[in-house]
Amino acid sequence: MEQQPAVILLEDGTVFHGVAIGKIGTTTGEIAFNTGMTGYQEVFTDPSYYGQILIMTTAHIGNYGVHADEVESDGMKIAGMVVKKFSDGYSRPSGMQSLKEYMLDNNSVGIADVDTRALVRHIRSKGAMNAIISSEELDIDKLREKLKDVPSMEGLELSSYVTTKEAFEVKPENPEYRVSLLDFGVKRNIIRCLVERGCHVKVFPMSATLEELNSFHPDGYMLSNGPGDPSAMPESVDRVKEVVAEDKPVFGICLGHQILGISQGLSTEKMFNGHRGINHPIKNLKTGKGEVTSQNHGFVISRDSVEQSDTMEITHVHLNDDTVAGIELKGKPVFSVQYHPEASAGPHDSRYLFDQFVENMKNSK
Repeated sequence: MEQQPAVILLEDGTVFHGVAIGKIGTTTGEIAFNTGMTGYQEVFTDPSYYGQILIMTTAHIGNYGVHADEVESDGMKIAGMVVKKFSDGYSRPSGMQSLKEYMLDNNSVGIADVDTRALVRHIRSKGAMNAIISSEELDIDKLREKLKDVPSMEGLELSSYVTTKEAFEVKPENPEYRVSLLDFGVKRNIIRCLVERGCHVKVFPMSATLEELNSFHPDGYMLSNGPGDPSAMPESVDRVKEVVAEDKPVFGICLGHQILGISQGLSTEKMFNGHRGINHPIKNLKTGKGEVTSQNHGFVISRDSVEQSDTMEITHVHLNDDTVAGIELKGKPVFSVQYHPEASAGPHDSRYLFDQFVENMKNSK
């Protein structure tokens, strides 16, 4: 069968040609790359990627199909996909359908047969920027005009597109703790990791009031991951400030970590490229131990703002660039990390952070 041509155009005018994968159409977003060798389905369904066109640096994508147990939300959340080699079929016995079928079911647009190594090298030198993929319009001038209308990720609030619309509960057979989770775009495995540790979790929309969060009578609060620029979320910042003032354990992940920081007087900044992959090295400054972590973020808490704070301290740092990877509120059971301790798919070095949160709830009861 003849493959339909496709094109990807970057904001700086760079063009790559390839073939269409998934739905025939056009999509736009900020372009980013993920260095993970496995777990593409978990990556594609991570709400933190909402609004981003994602380059997968692994040479072959789709070869083990998809499985219902490996989704992190209700469907594909990336704005578009760029790969080197795309597998229409799959060989895993437990696979439920091909990635091609999954993309079509989710109306996802992508491009394959692209020199992803060259594309990533270009982005690494030029920085994050917007891009457009199309398999229905190949006229570069027309695509360039469409791309001009795409807003910058900086200053963009996106959590409202992926947060739950209604509160819901998940619990084990004999729960010991109650957790109110503020959903900015939560990955399902965060909820699983809490439930596995005896937590009855109630997931609230990001618009939930403090009264609504407290109506569950929680032993602690979870601030989830999510997409977009945390500085564009003043209402969420105010809500988290109220949550911290309740003097109960708080655990934030990624966007939740950034919002927690802003609520305590810290600032965030847009990164040149961001961190996305499952092989990022972190050092825990309290234990001196290293962790290999799963990461997905384009914003980071300013190191200067933490070092100038009288109330916050750095607990974890990224060993590649010395950026802030974890903070805590001095004298209170309130902490957060810039990476994904639920790590689906892998690695599991940082799962202890959920144990730390549970221990904080146990001690605060």
